[in-house]
Formats: sequence, structure tokens, C-alpha cells
Amino acid sequence: MSATAESPQGPGYASGGSIVGNGIAVDLDQLPPGPGGPYQWVAANFMFRPVAFLVNSRQRYGDTWTMRLAPERTVVVTCDSAIVKDVFTGPPDLLHAGKGNVVLQPFLGSRSVLLLDGAEHLRHRRLLLPPFHGERMRNYADIMREVAERHVAAWPSSGELETASTMQAITLEVILRAVFGVTEREPVARWSTTMRSTLNTVGSGRRILALAATIRSDRMLRARRGPWARLRAELRPVDEMIFGEIRMRRAEQERGDGPERDDVMSLLLEARDEDGQPMTDTELRDELMTLLVAGHETTATALAWTLERVTRTPHVLERLYEHGGVDDDDYIDAVCKESLRLRPVVPAAARELQEPMTLGGVDFPAGVVVAPSIVLMHLREDLYPQPHEFRPERFLERPAGTYEWIPFGGGVRRCLGASFALFEMRAVLQAILRGARLQATAAEGEGVRRRLVTLIPAGKGRVTVAAPERQAA
Repeated sequence: MSATAESPQGPGYASGGSIVGNGIAVDLDQLPPGPGGPYQWVAANFMFRPVAFLVNSRQRYGDTWTMRLAPERTVVVTCDSAIVKDVFTGPPDLLHAGKGNVVLQPFLGSRSVLLLDGAEHLRHRRLLLPPFHGERMRNYADIMREVAERHVAAWPSSGELETASTMQAITLEVILRAVFGVTEREPVARWSTTMRSTLNTVGSGRRILALAATIRSDRMLRARRGPWARLRAELRPVDEMIFGEIRMRRAEQERGDGPERDDVMSLLLEARDEDGQPMTDTELRDELMTLLVAGHETTATALAWTLERVTRTPHVLERLYEHGGVDDDDYIDAVCKESLRLRPVVPAAARELQEPMTLGGVDFPAGVVVAPSIVLMHLREDLYPQPHEFRPERFLERPAGTYEWIPFGGGVRRCLGASFALFEMRAVLQAILRGARLQATAAEGEGVRRRLVTLIPAGKGRVTVAAPERQAA
């Protein structure tokens, strides 16, 4: 089977012509059809109406279609099960995820595991794996519970609550304690203030315009002037804190007089690759920033979505309060999985093809980005009947398929912190169930809004906290 099809018509495409795709000439006639029109129109729709745009495009063009986001960026979006499986199981030296994630470079740095490919990616992944081994989750459990219970205890006794901000506060403190080893009250407050202020600044709505404007060239991401250069400058306060902590820990190592630590940063400082080499300061900074952004922002968003969905699904909320917070771990796990299915935090997992490849029986040219769509994969009716319903029971009836439930990606690029995130989601939800009484809200379900690369609740995950007298009833 070939991907060759009639080219999408419109000002953004030229039938039979070729474009420069990621530095390689790509003939559009070799790609599946997709939305036409100027690439600026396609990019704007993908940026500002992500779910509606993806769903509408699938309805019109099928499970695999092409969108041109910029003169130098052409993406084939797919929710074809066979293609998705081949993308995740194919040779990583031919399917580069780092190049597909280049837009994250100004935030994370060029030495982040998310930006690396080939041998360097494998080296970093091996160094990062031990701190996130399943057995270590028990070491983090007490931190997660204590932080969540303290924050929930400070919630108002009744009224409306915006969960996005409080979930960010919880997950950031967990990261500071478990990853950075910052435990004392004053340093935690200082780090939290600096990091939340900086991340909120760079995640503001105006950054979406910068993202849309610069996505057309990774050269622009490295420019010394322009929006991304300003963004890097705004990240400087966080960089200074991280590099300062690295210097202090290095000095403690050399003197041998530092306190005994078991946080992730300490483990990474001690880690050595197969040649006995440690991470450089820049590598450590980029990986710690990756853990900060990926482990804080994404988990907070997942929790806000979970609470938003649960409070708008009364039978789920009732079952959780009946026994879900105490002795029904399977159900609370299913709630987390269903939330990540229906409201995935990121829309896709992209790979750039280094050679022509056949994926799922479809031929693709070199240079194109093939992106399994997490959003569309999770809305397939053949995999998830009534896909728009929030129904956790589906994960009790049938386990999640490896290449069907993909909120953390798949294959050798699957998110390193997936177990940490799910463990934290369960711990925080259990703390909420024990410490507060939420009630079904009459407010309409919230739409999806983009915050840089994540998909967040448009209304910031608002829920209703029941009054004390109602709790007693």
C-alpha cells in the first residue's frame, strides 16, 4: 500500500510540487491528503483549536493525513493502529524524536533527553532510568502524601475552587523535594516562588504566538534575537538556581562532607555512563529542567483534568467517595487512566524519518515527520466505545493496550516518568478524597486550551467544594 494520494488543494499546497521538509525535499504527492489553505491558517487552527482541528481533519481525511505547519515543517498525523505500532517499535536511529521536539529546545536545552537521538539519547536514558525504577516509588510516596494532604487542608471549606493552580503548587513541591532534594520550608518557598513565576511567564498566552511564528525553522529557535531569545532570558532566574545547586552539590562531593541524600539530583550527580563519565553541568541542568517541566506541569494538568471530569460525572464521584480513596486502588487507577485517555496532556508523539520507510504498510519519504496522535488514538470508537464518555470502568473491563493507550508515548521514547506521574496522581487523589468533599457541579464541562505544548482546561479545572454541613449529611 502506498501513501500516494491526490494532493490537498489550496494556496498552501502545490499539486505535484515539492517543499523543503526538515532540510529534505519532500514531494507532497507522496503524502496522504490533508487540510489545504495557507500554512499559517493550518498552524493557527492546530495551535488555537487543537482538538476540534484534529477531530475534524480525521473526519474529512481519515486516520492518516498531512498538515503543513510551515515552509520547513510537514507533519503526517495518524491514528492508524498499525502505523502507530510501527512508529513506536521501529529502529530509533531512523525515527528521530528529538528533531520532532525541537520546539522545546529553548525551555529544556539541547542536552535534554527529549531533544537527543541515537547513541546520545540512549546514554542519557540509561543514566536517568535508575531514579525512576518502580521500587523507588515507595521512597517518594510519603513525600507525595504529606505535600498533598497539607495543601488540601488549606482549601476553602466550601465554594468554587480552581484546581489548576493548587495542583501546580502540589506537583511543584513534590518535584522540589523528590528530584531536587529541597526540603526545608524557606528554600521550598523561595524555589517555588521563582519557578512558578518564571514558568507562568514563559507559558503565557503570548508565547503561543511566538511558538506559531517560529515553528517554521529550528534556526530561529537558536537566534540571538527575537521571541525565543527573550524567552531564554526570562528562564535565567531558574537556570541560576539550578546551576547554583549543582555547584554546591559538586563541592560537597569533593569535600565529602555533604548530608546523605537520596533525591533524584543526587543520584544523577553520582551516575556514570559505560565509559565511567558523569554528566556535565549543562547536561544536568537540561535533564533537571526536563524533569521539572515534564514532572510538574504535565502531572498538574492531568490532575486538574481528572478533577474536572470526575465532578461532572456524578456516579464516578460517588464511587470514589464510597471506597475509592481507601480500598479500591484498581478503580482509582482506572479513573487516572480514563482521564489521560479522554484528556491527554500532550496531543502527539512525533518522529522524523531519516530514510524512506514503510510504516503500517504505508510508504513515507525521508524528511517527513510522522506523528501518532494521542488525541485521535484515544477517540477511536473501535477501541473505546462511546469514546467521548468519561467511563473509568472500561479499564476494569479490558486492560489498556500498549499501542492504543499512549498518553506517555511508546517504545524506547516512552516517558521516563510515567510510573512517577501515575503514582503521584493516585496519591494526590486519595489525599483529596480523604481531606475534602467535592460535589457534582452544574458548571458546563471545560473546553481544551493550549499552553505551549500542553492541553489544559480552559476554565482552569474549576470544581465545587461542599459545605461542611453537606459533608456531615
